[in-house]
Amino acid sequence: MAGIALVAVLAVIAGVQIVWGSPGSSFSIERGESSVAAGTASDESPSQDGDAPSAVDAASDEPPTIVVHVDGMVAAPGVYRLQGTALRINDAVGAAGGLVEGADTSCLNLAEPISDGEKVHVPAVDEAVTAGEAVPPAPGKAPGGASSEVGDVVVNINTAAAAELTTLPGVGEATAAEIIRDREANGAFASVEDLMRVSGIGEKKFAKLKDKIRV
Repeated sequence: MAGIALVAVLAVIAGVQIVWGSPGSSFSIERGESSVAAGTASDESPSQDGDAPSAVDAASDEPPTIVVHVDGMVAAPGVYRLQGTALRINDAVGAAGGLVEGADTSCLNLAEPISDGEKVHVPAVDEAVTAGEAVPPAPGKAPGGASSEVGDVVVNINTAAAAELTTLPGVGEATAAEIIRDREANGAFASVEDLMRVSGIGEKKFAKLKDKIRV
């Protein structure tokens, strides 16, 4: 009897081990696979975050912005924001609609770099000529100290450029060119009366000029 009871007890213990061992092994494997999958996802997430550019990096990649004032002979004068690197005066002129008819860029370097807060003025053709002329003497005084009528500018016919000569009454571009050609060919004028040797300047025209010229 005792032997039979012992055998029955051993059989029960063995059955319990079989029942608990099999599900336990299966559950352990499933957790192991889940753990590996989770670990893989965890390893990939930092990599993805690392590849994505941050807001700071994106902001630093944007080109700088400057503010400039453009006026004169352009289509739309005003204040403009320009964005980019190595900006030039030509970029500012383009932002203002480009040049209009009558603009003179001979004294304006369109390739010159432009900086924040700068003003670009595009002159007109006649404005550029005026800017290139000599500064007129004070009223009542001619160059060299000679007296003149108040408010008048006395022009030295031996040194004046064409633009300055055309400010004289009755002297256009053609006559100014003749004055320059004559003094280059025949030498400086010894007196203001010598101006009448120039083709196109007679006594009547000289009478209008004599108080406004000197040698």
